[in-house]
Amino acid sequence: MKTLNIGLTAVLVLSLAGCSWLGLRDRGNDYLLAEETEPTVIPAEMQVDRAAALGQLYPIPLIPTTSVEAEGFEVPRPQPASVNTFEQLVKIQTVDGRRWVLINISPSESWPRVRNLLNRNGIPSALAEGSTGIIETVWVTFNSDEENSHRFRFSIAPGVQIDSTEISALHQEVARGSEEGALWPDMSNSDSREQDMLTIVANDLASAENFASVSLLAQKIGGDAKVEVITPAAADPYVLVKLGFDRSWASISYAAARGGFVIVDQNRSEGVMYVNYTKPSEVEEGFFSGWFGGSDSDVLKTNYRVLIETVGANVEVRIVGAEGESLGQAESLRLLKVLRSNMS
Repeated sequence: MKTLNIGLTAVLVLSLAGCSWLGLRDRGNDYLLAEETEPTVIPAEMQVDRAAALGQLYPIPLIPTTSVEAEGFEVPRPQPASVNTFEQLVKIQTVDGRRWVLINISPSESWPRVRNLLNRNGIPSALAEGSTGIIETVWVTFNSDEENSHRFRFSIAPGVQIDSTEISALHQEVARGSEEGALWPDMSNSDSREQDMLTIVANDLASAENFASVSLLAQKIGGDAKVEVITPAAADPYVLVKLGFDRSWASISYAAARGGFVIVDQNRSEGVMYVNYTKPSEVEEGFFSGWFGGSDSDVLKTNYRVLIETVGANVEVRIVGAEGESLGQAESLRLLKVLRSNMS
């Protein structure tokens, strides 16, 4: 037993000493000494489009200014988690004649899944451009149509919901033999074939057990996010939505209903929602509160206004007081984050 104890002690000492006991330097912390290298420079005589294809392999994103200086020393309550966070969501949405598949995973996870779906079904890609989120298939034929050739263009872009993806499809058909030089139409030549293709994509995404595959070479697939919280230095914050008014209005209405807001009244033509919102700490009731009848305080009253305004090609969303007064940066930002977390 004494010999066994000595042997175990020796093994423990050697494991703690690591490779240094054998004269080898421990390189476990060498990454702390790594230095930033200059990006690759494309010679001027080479094609310009090649320069656009090169970029940082692991870019460090800028930290957006979405917070304000602390007021006082009271620690605020944490923001409630979005209802969408706990859902496994794959569905086909249609707004303003546009149709797309919505899934609550990031575009970098959706991209390899869509490409794998096409490969498994024997549909090669003629173009796969991660920076724009575009996948174009080669011309294919269907047994039900012997006269025409068909192809699809998939657009993969960040969704309105946080960490979500919108996948749309454009269908084109031309007579066989006239594929060369055909230009993509503005709308699908066949609405039914577009819908069938999106249904196939949605079913495949919904049947997946996990989404472990991530595209590291196209971390900004489809461009920037459609929704941002903007915090100006000398003005109240607002939510910038890079969509049309109709889609923005529908998204804000959906977010308000799921984020704890109650819409008391609304004026779509003026872009105003009259809402009631109560902090979570204020709605906690006592044990005997449900034993007695209600009171006049149960009548919902407007305590905030949500202003939705078209500015150029985008929409700006602000929250003000019941009479249109400013709430200040801290209060506005808190309420806007509640809306933003539930937008879809």
